[in-house]
Amino acid sequence: MNGRAAFAGPPVLFVGVKAMPNTVLVGAQWGDEGKGKIIDVLTQQADVIVRYQGGSNAGHTVIVGDKKYVLHLIPSGILHEDKLCVIGNGVVLEPFDLLRELNELHEKGIETKGRLLISDRAHLVMRWHRALDQADEARRSAGKKIGTTGRGIGPTYGAKVGRTGMRAGDVLKADFLDRVVEQVEAANATLASWGAELLDVAEITGLYRELPDKIAPYVADTVKVIHEADRAGKSILLEGAQGTMLDIDFGTYPFVTSSSSTAGGACTGSGLPPRRIDRVVGVLKCYTTRVGAGPFPTELDDDVGEMLRRRGGEYGATTGRSRRCGWFDAVVARYAAQVNGFDFWAMTKLDVLDELPVVRICVAYERDDGFRYETFPSDLDELARCKPVYEEMPGWQTSTSEVTRYEDLPLKARAYVERLSSLTGVRIGILSVGPARESTMRLGL
Repeated sequence: MNGRAAFAGPPVLFVGVKAMPNTVLVGAQWGDEGKGKIIDVLTQQADVIVRYQGGSNAGHTVIVGDKKYVLHLIPSGILHEDKLCVIGNGVVLEPFDLLRELNELHEKGIETKGRLLISDRAHLVMRWHRALDQADEARRSAGKKIGTTGRGIGPTYGAKVGRTGMRAGDVLKADFLDRVVEQVEAANATLASWGAELLDVAEITGLYRELPDKIAPYVADTVKVIHEADRAGKSILLEGAQGTMLDIDFGTYPFVTSSSSTAGGACTGSGLPPRRIDRVVGVLKCYTTRVGAGPFPTELDDDVGEMLRRRGGEYGATTGRSRRCGWFDAVVARYAAQVNGFDFWAMTKLDVLDELPVVRICVAYERDDGFRYETFPSDLDELARCKPVYEEMPGWQTSTSEVTRYEDLPLKARAYVERLSSLTGVRIGILSVGPARESTMRLGL
């Protein structure tokens, strides 16, 4: 037996043929790449949709017909009647944001009970986390601010790592409110040391008194549910929030989020093992945007940048903050491809570039001493010494928003997206030229 224990468990039986391989969908830039739309497109072939990280600081916008849905925590698969949606253990969940989102869906006639499950291992963003987040940002000097949304995401992940967090399963325990009191008092000690306003313990406790009854129907052991679905041959689509360049390990640290927003986070944030992932899809815009503080080599502080913001509707779905806009950065996209191992690109917002006579692509960074970077440096001091190296291509100056077949795109538009594919080493699988489901081309899928 060479030292290994024999396994005599039941055989794994797969029923039927998967409509789609188990797929992870990842943003390849600084978030806001259009993941919500691509998820909605891929959901049509999936059975189970799992959100695996992030919190309500991110938003996915989906347009179906004349209706617009903005989802912050609930997977966009909820818009499809026959799909099971899971908020995984890697998500930090603000319960009142969740309840508001549920109410909005119910008002639009979308049923969620029996179709949405919350991992009992998912950590909760509580009111004291939000207070700590805002107070911490306020006390930082101008050059040290992170650009946080102030929604408590960082402190919640900090509490998780520090082993003092509260999980969805804790809400169902008899001593839940006692734990709330204990944690508010601990947060007040920190707030007092920063000279910030203290929280009212009784008021906060009252806010959470009815929470168990409201979310209990959704809380479950989702690791078990996901594995049972996989064993039954169901197709699983795993969606993340933010993007690769905001990943806690691989992003532009410290101007990052507090979780693993790359493909690796899909396994730790859901419980689905790496061997059960069949493909990874990278989502990126045909230009680049960023929200908040942090480096952005191709940022445009001119009329072109303003045009991209206006035509692209570059305002946060959650915060309403305007996004910084710039040319496509192939250095960032190549790096994201290395980290995530993308099988293909889902490119979005090509139509935003329709008016431009010339489009530029950043192909490398050049340091002030002439050294050339073709991969993304980890040291932001090094990055600050660099300028983008651009390649120019002619614009197509023709509307693409009504095009439904790749072959019908203007030749210059095709040349542009094919150049992006060549520079990044990843083929194009999906191309989007507008916000609606119908404005989506599939290339060889």
